[in-house]
Amino acid sequence: MSAAVSRSVLVLNGPNLGRLGSRQPEVYGSADLADLAEALVGWAPEGWTSEVRQTDDESELIAWLHEAVDTRRPVILNPAAFTHYSYAVRDAAVLVTEAGLPLVEVHISNPHARESFRQHSTISAVATGVVAGFGFDSYRLALAAITG
Repeated sequence: MSAAVSRSVLVLNGPNLGRLGSRQPEVYGSADLADLAEALVGWAPEGWTSEVRQTDDESELIAWLHEAVDTRRPVILNPAAFTHYSYAVRDAAVLVTEAGLPLVEVHISNPHARESFRQHSTISAVATGVVAGFGFDSYRLALAAITG
């Protein structure tokens, strides 16, 4: 029997999302990662916690996905630009789902309504689910899917 799934969700964000609040507010809104972390506290059901992280470093994001497997933590993943080309992040993401852990891919904007290069995800096929286009509510919906 596998170990129990943690009630602590890793919320992992890829490159340039550390600039939320100032980067293209017409696309990503005016809230920043601290605002997201605060919102997730309010959205989490009793007994659940979340930890928001952001990196511009592909290898660090991969290490965090490995950590999720090792600690049995579900993942909300906004891979940002890594979505479109990183098979290394995809391979780490599949380890999460193959371990029986939920991994929900999220996007603040709707990539399918943007430039053509943004319309392909290397992650979607291995994710438990995908939520996109609802601003920070994409994270809220992903959290609801994980916490049931």
